[in-house]
Amino acid sequence: MVDTSVVDEDAIVARRVRVVVAALLVPLIAAAVIAMAVMWPGGDLNIPAAEQTGASGTVVSIEPCAETPADCDLATVKLGSAPGADKGLEVPVEVPKGKNAAVPVEVGGKVLLGVQKDAPIESRYQYVDHDRSTPLIWLAVIFAVAVIALSRWRGVAALIALGVTALTLTQFILPAILRGSNPLLVAVVGGSLIMVVALYLTHGINAQSSVALAGTITALGLTALLGWFFVKVSAFSGLASEGASTVKSYVPSIDLTGLLVAGIVIGALGVLDDVTVTQASAVWELSAANPAAGRAELIGAGLRIGRAHVASVVNTLVLAYAGAALPVLMVFAIGGVSTGYVITTEIVAMEVVRGLVGSLGIIAAVPLTTALAAMAVADRSRDLVAQPESVAAAGESASEQ
Repeated sequence: MVDTSVVDEDAIVARRVRVVVAALLVPLIAAAVIAMAVMWPGGDLNIPAAEQTGASGTVVSIEPCAETPADCDLATVKLGSAPGADKGLEVPVEVPKGKNAAVPVEVGGKVLLGVQKDAPIESRYQYVDHDRSTPLIWLAVIFAVAVIALSRWRGVAALIALGVTALTLTQFILPAILRGSNPLLVAVVGGSLIMVVALYLTHGINAQSSVALAGTITALGLTALLGWFFVKVSAFSGLASEGASTVKSYVPSIDLTGLLVAGIVIGALGVLDDVTVTQASAVWELSAANPAAGRAELIGAGLRIGRAHVASVVNTLVLAYAGAALPVLMVFAIGGVSTGYVITTEIVAMEVVRGLVGSLGIIAAVPLTTALAAMAVADRSRDLVAQPESVAAAGESASEQ
């Protein structure tokens, strides 16, 4: 196995990467931090008209409803969580039955309830859905164990980065958009800082991670520009997105087309991270194996590796968006509508733009990151011949490892 640490420890590489960091990364990260501070949402974000109170409980008994026994059951639910002093009470709740119930409610099942605070106890709670917290917790535990078992401390770092991503989404991106900040700017700023934390925390603060981060942020900016352009020229209203009309009714000032582009940017983030890290790692491996390799040689070899990776990643991204639109496509198929007509409707065209713009960002990330990595590590042996002190220092450092 090739030891790529000698590339990171190389004085020539370190100097070149410092230039990239100083000229590109530091200004971009500083701008993102300042923008986040300026746009940080403060105060109470709750909208009284949209405020909802929820509860949960366990079904202890079920009997048919008196008026419509074929379509409805009257369940007695013991409240596990509820507002005020209702926790632990057993309350009556009507639940759907038969053809009205997609998933039947059974004794011992856990359910989510809506709450009308001022209503009498007999009608205060309404069935909303099944409570799926237990299987979700088990799935999260299995996922965390699998990540740590495979990647060990790096897996722990990846899980921490995942937590930072969740916090950024819930504490900055969503609230800032609701507060009236430009959704595209918020997504780019939040996405850039997510990538800074995720890459450096997961892969370490080193030359290779810095090059991958520079490629990621550059490709992210290109994705944002392409998304904004094609959403505008396609005349999208943004209302076709699930939940968009509800958000608009509560926050009339929100920019739905900007929200659509923000979704494209955030959706492409994870895949961009994967592509740029892979490309930087590939070039580092090539340079470690052949320190005399020049830029053209490294770029050519790196792109050959990148082509195969991009082909599979792009297909994955497009299929993911197609899967999200599958129920809609089936509705059109049932109606016998032509493919050309279906594709130009907003609800389908929106997924096409998401998939293709995200894919263009991924495609751009490959040559961008490969070129940056090649510029950083090319011709190491030739440069080091002219600087024997650097050669000696690199050799001593490698032997200590």
